[in-house]
Amino acid sequence: MNGLSQQLKQQKVINESPGKRNIHGCFESMNDWNQTSSREYSFTWHDSILGIKKYEWDILGRELSTPFLSWEWLRLLEESGSVRPETGWQPQHLAVYRAGRLVAAAPLFIKTHSDGEFVFDRFWAQLAESMDLAYYPKLVGMSPFTPIGAYRFLLDQNENQGRLIRVVQQEIGRFCQANSLSGCHYHFVAPGWGKELKDLGFYAWIHPGFAWENQDYENFEDFLARFRSNRRKNIKKERKSLASQGIICKALTGEDIREEHLSWMYSFYVHTNQRYFPWSCKYLTRDFFLGLGHDLKDHLLLLAAYKQGQKQPLGMSMLVFKGKQLFGRYWGGLDGIPFLHFNLCYYEPIQWAIQNRMQRFDPGMGGEHKLYRGFELVPNYSLHRIYVPEMQQVLAVSLQEVNTLQERRMLELNRETAMK
Repeated sequence: MNGLSQQLKQQKVINESPGKRNIHGCFESMNDWNQTSSREYSFTWHDSILGIKKYEWDILGRELSTPFLSWEWLRLLEESGSVRPETGWQPQHLAVYRAGRLVAAAPLFIKTHSDGEFVFDRFWAQLAESMDLAYYPKLVGMSPFTPIGAYRFLLDQNENQGRLIRVVQQEIGRFCQANSLSGCHYHFVAPGWGKELKDLGFYAWIHPGFAWENQDYENFEDFLARFRSNRRKNIKKERKSLASQGIICKALTGEDIREEHLSWMYSFYVHTNQRYFPWSCKYLTRDFFLGLGHDLKDHLLLLAAYKQGQKQPLGMSMLVFKGKQLFGRYWGGLDGIPFLHFNLCYYEPIQWAIQNRMQRFDPGMGGEHKLYRGFELVPNYSLHRIYVPEMQQVLAVSLQEVNTLQERRMLELNRETAMK
């Protein structure tokens, strides 16, 4: 905790430098907030997920629809060095106890920038600077680097859910204002979650995402039958392209996944980030990818494209699944191979999803070309509260306009679908 206290004290000095007025006034030591109480609830802040017992976290998270907020996933992000203060991601998780029993938890991070969030709020930071206000540091709740609708507080199902959400948020609000954190932001929240936060001053922001829904398809041909003729022919051509080049795709799950596969996946991940700089999001380390092969292998799908007779793949995609949902995460491949991306990231995952009775496939953020390959635009949401009246007012007005335009655009594009 002392390291974080020093980091925030240094940030306070920056905020109070000439020409910049501090938003909240006096900084309150993080140690003073290590444990507080509110009648029957007590609150403890942890700068590592290791401070919270795994079995207690797992009890609260057993209903989670994705692995991205599981104790093991967050631990791997921290222990692999992917999430750490040096990269601007300081874990600051809240644990809420009642009579000594963990009844709520909120995975949170103190951010000194907006990179790796996929919620592009830098214009708010620029506006704050023009108003002589400090936008960083801020508090963010999300699964780092994961633009998938998964975030929520983990709550004891035997407690009053709405009341507990308010209790948790009130403590988070006190923590932010006491420690000069400009605002609280929840990125890519789980569908339907966070309605109670509206009464606590939060505003929603819509972010376009994509989804494929399984319409009880028996096979890929059954799925193709739903397309208009010209689009169906194009997809068949793109799928046959790899075979015509002597390239085959293999699906790897469970014990089929070996360390060399994860090492290759990391290399492809690095290559993709280098290729798309400055829009890259290269935070994950080799240790993170290798670590997936231990406690999280049961949720992992690797799709690898091989030239016949060769051992090392030409490209790979990494996906995560839980229950009936499949999530695209990372991919990479050698340059100059036509349609490699479409096959590894769209067609092969859809075929695997049909074969394994997945209900929904989220391919991740990206271009509108997905609309011509069986995906539909769907809304993702982030929730925001800024503890500066002037900025909060701007937030309320701007998001209302942005959301209206976003909804209209998504509706128009979905009407132009390639499906029958």
